[in-house]
Amino acid sequence: MARMPEDVKQTLEKQKPVPIATASKNGVPNVVFIGLLKILDDERLLIADNFFNKTAANLQENPKMSIVCYNSETKKSFQIKGSVEVHRSGPIYEDMIKWVHGVNPKLPAKAAVLFKVEEIYNAMWGPGAGERIV
Repeated sequence: MARMPEDVKQTLEKQKPVPIATASKNGVPNVVFIGLLKILDDERLLIADNFFNKTAANLQENPKMSIVCYNSETKKSFQIKGSVEVHRSGPIYEDMIKWVHGVNPKLPAKAAVLFKVEEIYNAMWGPGAGERIV
């Protein structure tokens, strides 16, 4: 796993909603916006699956995900790549349910997606575009 620098975490916290990308085992891409993402620590994020359809199918076939975030104030943008574990029971799942239902008790909170940060890239245009940060 890789550790997220502070500016990456701050940029991710400002991004609402957050676009996430997955792909099927055959490489068919899928991008959706998510509203509930929580930074657990420097290496892990928690994502609530409330309405995943293709995203859930993709993660079952291919547990890789990419996230992009942008902060218009700092003019920083990052692409975060990693692997996920999907939890439908256990402590991570129970914590996700409490968090999601604390935000909105009507949300289904179907699964907890634990994202493990593996790589971070500069996603801002210009001479440093695409450079690996972590």
